[in-house]
Amino acid sequence: MTASLTRPVAPEPYALLPAVPGFTVTSEDWVHGERIPDVHTNTEAGENVSPQLSWSGFPDGTRGFAVNVFDPDAPGVAGWWHWTVLGIPASVTSLPRGAGTEDGAGLPAGAFQLRGDDGVAAYRGSAPPPGDQVHRYYVAVHALDTDDLGLTPDTPPGAASAALVFHTLARGVLMATYQR
Repeated sequence: MTASLTRPVAPEPYALLPAVPGFTVTSEDWVHGERIPDVHTNTEAGENVSPQLSWSGFPDGTRGFAVNVFDPDAPGVAGWWHWTVLGIPASVTSLPRGAGTEDGAGLPAGAFQLRGDDGVAAYRGSAPPPGDQVHRYYVAVHALDTDDLGLTPDTPPGAASAALVFHTLARGVLMATYQR
């Protein structure tokens, strides 16, 4: 018997959360709605290079930021967390390309990465199963009402996502796709 990957398309994940104002997220590497360049994937053609990200238009009173990359289209019931960064100071409005390395050297002081669903505390790029539907990768930047969520590097990304709901003043989202 051959496994089937036929299933409905998952809903847009941030539409399921309490509504908050939006702001602008841009990237020199990813274009909203377009295919992710191979270098940012976890495939034989990829190098797991995190994309450059910038954000603007967030509300006054923002005390910090969190960034995550989530694939709601991964086979399974809970999607797939590719990257979560917490502890980004309010004075930081961008992350350079490649900031998501395991040593975190490209992150701003005080920021830290959580282990993604692959078990590594670093950016791990898209790697949908060959022949599967187009996967959407949501980069969300959360403007927070606190500079400390009280979470640690051992916090699972899903638990961090739930904690963010209670501290997000506004959210900017960029979505790119990948299919093999």
